[in-house]
Amino acid sequence: MLHKNSFLCAALTTAFLGAAAVPAQAAVVASIKPLGFIAAAIADGVTPTEVLLPDGASEHDYALRPSDVKRLQSADLVVWVGPEMEAFMQKSVSQLAEQKQVQLAALPGVKPLLMKGDDDDDHGHEGHDHSAENSDEDHHHGEYNMHIWLSPEVARLSAVAIHDKLVELMPQNRAKLDANLQTFELGLANIDKQVGSVLAPLKGKGYFVFHDAYGYFEKHYGLTPLGHFTVNPEIQPGAQRLHDIRTQLVEQKAVCVFAEPQFRPAVINAVARGTNVRSGTLDPLGIEVKLGKDSYMQFLNGLANQYASCLKGE
Repeated sequence: MLHKNSFLCAALTTAFLGAAAVPAQAAVVASIKPLGFIAAAIADGVTPTEVLLPDGASEHDYALRPSDVKRLQSADLVVWVGPEMEAFMQKSVSQLAEQKQVQLAALPGVKPLLMKGDDDDDHGHEGHDHSAENSDEDHHHGEYNMHIWLSPEVARLSAVAIHDKLVELMPQNRAKLDANLQTFELGLANIDKQVGSVLAPLKGKGYFVFHDAYGYFEKHYGLTPLGHFTVNPEIQPGAQRLHDIRTQLVEQKAVCVFAEPQFRPAVINAVARGTNVRSGTLDPLGIEVKLGKDSYMQFLNGLANQYASCLKGE
């Protein structure tokens, strides 16, 4: 009897030790929410997906907390754009094994699709404190535009890369991961057609955005932005700056000027006041979208509707 109990204790101890060896919080960790949308579709039913940046935080100047570093270290897989976008992650991700990370901008299929970044000197984040070690002041001054999650084509390639890495890490889940990828690709093809139909009548309607984040989306769907402005949400622009913006809006016959959720309405109203230009809001990070297997499709659809509602005047 004693021998049997000893055996049972040893078996239980081994089981507990085995369980302890696996991090309890292992998951796919995406740097920003839209990457989480893609990852959640592929990892659905296999492993949870978490997003590193909280809603409202800026990928431009976020600083990792100790708890963030632990999440990265214990993750099954880390998904990010790359150091030109999330400079704050570079040190932590460089310490991870190659098979436990996906750097999307570096994927062979994505590299040829990268669009040149904006290189005008006015496109900095004026007023931000760049003394912090983790600041990303060159976010827009790199060679390429890194808002690649706004390209449906890049999203598909990202999904394939996430799928391949997870199959490598969890071969026992291959059937589920294969099915998830197929579902994502079908869903993406369907929403791509729908969004194309919504936006097709709006081609040629001019508008301004505050942030040049949307190039991939605009190119894919044939939209025609007239320009963008850098307006720091923390600082009210001066009278001369507002006058210059208004002049451009009128001269270029803009239909709409788009803000983002973090910009104060007062800034937008000041820009559009005295013109016939409508104001709208674009959300490049999908703040209102809940993480789930269909969330990337909801994100694209939401963005299309944000464009359409302002450009149509609804």
